[in-house]
Amino acid sequence: MSTRIAFLKGHGTENDFVIVPDPENVIDLSPAAVAALCDRRAGIGGDGLLHVVRSAAHPEARDMAAEAEWFMDYRNGDGSVSEMCGNGVRVFARYLQRVGHVAAGDIAVATRGGVKTVHIAKDGDITVGMGKARLPEGGVTVSVGERSWPARNVNMGNPHAVAFVDDLAHAGDLYSPPPFSPAGAYPQGVNVEFVVDRGPGHVAMRVYERGAGETRSC
Repeated sequence: MSTRIAFLKGHGTENDFVIVPDPENVIDLSPAAVAALCDRRAGIGGDGLLHVVRSAAHPEARDMAAEAEWFMDYRNGDGSVSEMCGNGVRVFARYLQRVGHVAAGDIAVATRGGVKTVHIAKDGDITVGMGKARLPEGGVTVSVGERSWPARNVNMGNPHAVAFVDDLAHAGDLYSPPPFSPAGAYPQGVNVEFVVDRGPGHVAMRVYERGAGETRSC
């Protein structure tokens, strides 16, 4: 027996998402169901899924309901749960505006990485206050093939390992997660950014997002 699920598609700078409105949190979105929906050949296709739920209706967000009416229950494309997604929360806010739940201006959105303030400008631009980056101590190394680089541990509500490289091609095909060490540095996996310095105030980047693979932006 099949279940009918209403959905939309959205993207933030080509980081794309399946959007599932479910204000009262009544849809059972198992990891397998999310992975099937995000499959680009057999499903709808997306880097991740935005489950739109009222904070008061979700056990992980009830304590944030006084600050934020809406909770972004974010899932990676493989069905795993994630704390936060910067582009995702922008698309989430656009959906809320489109259906009339919020108006232009500042809105609060609950996430597993805390409450984020999103600004919807009158011209349509959407920006998000991600908060101050946390830089946990401890050396991290990421590898691709025979090459390895020291990486900076950066936490934006979710974990990142940022490695400066000489050439973005050194990141390889990014079909699988780049190995990192020490093995216990990221028990839930990590987003890995390979960055090239292009000059003052300008970098180029390729990213492997955990649970999604290489994405167009992060």
